[in-house]
Amino acid sequence: MFLRLKHFKNKDGSTRSYLQLVENIRVGNKTRQRVLVNLGRVDDLQNSGQIDRLIESLRNFSTKEWIRKEALNVNQTYLWGPVIIFEQLWKELGIERVLRRLLGDTDAVSDYVEAIFAMVLNRLVEPRSKRGVDRWVNKVYRPEFEQLSLQHYYRGLDYLEKFKEEVEEELFSNVKTLFNLNLDLVFWDTTSTYFQGEGPELSMYGRSKDHRSDCKQVVIGVLMTKDGFPVAHQIFPGNTADIDTFRIALKDIRRRFNIDRVIVVADRGMISNGLIEEIDKAGLSYIFGVKMRRSKRVEAVLNQPGDYEEVEENLKVKEVLHEGERYVICFNPFQAERDRIKREEILKNLTKKLKQGPKSLVGNRGYRRYLSMQKTDVKIDQEKMASEVKYDGKYVLRTNTKLTNKEVAQSYKLLWKVERAFRELKSGLDLRPIYHYTDTRVKGHIMICFLALVMETALCRKLKEIGSTFSYAEMLEDLKEIRAVELTVEGKRFLARTEMMNNAYDAFKALKIRPPDLLKEIAY
Repeated sequence: MFLRLKHFKNKDGSTRSYLQLVENIRVGNKTRQRVLVNLGRVDDLQNSGQIDRLIESLRNFSTKEWIRKEALNVNQTYLWGPVIIFEQLWKELGIERVLRRLLGDTDAVSDYVEAIFAMVLNRLVEPRSKRGVDRWVNKVYRPEFEQLSLQHYYRGLDYLEKFKEEVEEELFSNVKTLFNLNLDLVFWDTTSTYFQGEGPELSMYGRSKDHRSDCKQVVIGVLMTKDGFPVAHQIFPGNTADIDTFRIALKDIRRRFNIDRVIVVADRGMISNGLIEEIDKAGLSYIFGVKMRRSKRVEAVLNQPGDYEEVEENLKVKEVLHEGERYVICFNPFQAERDRIKREEILKNLTKKLKQGPKSLVGNRGYRRYLSMQKTDVKIDQEKMASEVKYDGKYVLRTNTKLTNKEVAQSYKLLWKVERAFRELKSGLDLRPIYHYTDTRVKGHIMICFLALVMETALCRKLKEIGSTFSYAEMLEDLKEIRAVELTVEGKRFLARTEMMNNAYDAFKALKIRPPDLLKEIAY
């Protein structure tokens, strides 16, 4: 059965419409409509309210729940997807547990723990200042955030700075068990972040990796496992040299972490002969990148004869012993070809520019290394150009380990994970700008970024374990589309969930949790 409008034309050309209740019936091979009842003119039924009364009475006999439009009110929509996922990780990694133990598990402390979680969540989803976080939580569905105020965030930073080492140590202990990690191979690298204005006491002028030597900065170092998992971080005055940060990090490793054997991997520029002696005395093994040019030792290493062993695609290795030290020369044929083409392009440009005059070349460091300059005579140094060939596609590693040449080369290649971590720390997790001007608050802020980095790394690891092919960024964008919608229906409150988008399913699968119900009633 269904309702049908029947239209009739009046003599004056106007139209009157009647509402009929109709059913379909079969007559022979054809379907016909039969009028069961004429309900009357539509305008009369509407004006008298009879249609509304009829609908209201029919609802009592329906097996479905029918809602009047005026009885439905959409109160608010909130961000929900990332909250569910990162809350689960927060608990699995044991961060909430260790914070409650260190701060004291009371109702008052509970607010500071929630504030720390809110700041970490914000770093992962939509980085803002602490005042910005205080406003942002109003758009997030997590009832525990409702009691937070601005002072909880600032006090939470103070607590994090105070208990930094304990949190890192217990967190890594939990992560090590959860993901079967170990510290037999560790990576150390540093970055810097600058301040507009005076900054905290720690901030100093120094060698800026942001190319902002005009601003004060602090130096940040992160220790990571071979799996790319953050272990700990250190913050140094802005004028601290990389080598000095490394010395402090080595002592920190031995003091804080229960380890039997460590292989330290670091990039060229981090080492000196004095530092290597310290590492040897500490009983640590190392794999270091070596500065290639302007080193007689490297020249001697590269000139030694011997055959390369192919260990993987575009990677050949050769071991060289020189003055009692072990070196591994790594050669990438693909990179060698790129280096050759680049050098030929430089030669072509140099030849062209020299014809225009030498002044434009003097300030270009990339060109200057290939020039011979004597008073006003500037020309291409063909000998320098030819000597570059021996560096094409090569890098040299120095090690005191007993690893195979292949293992040495592959261990050094893992260093890119540390570099990626710093890119994430400063861009994806938005380390800067820092809106704090005391050492304690700056350290607390960086600790928030570190915890966010651990959370992101853990989620990526879990996604990899289930064979997910989606990137972290794609998954996070789809999680943001999961919204919580608060509804009031005829005096009752409900929480509805929007539909899940593509990649969001993998996040729930990776953490072995069910998505929230599409609709549930909530108490006032």
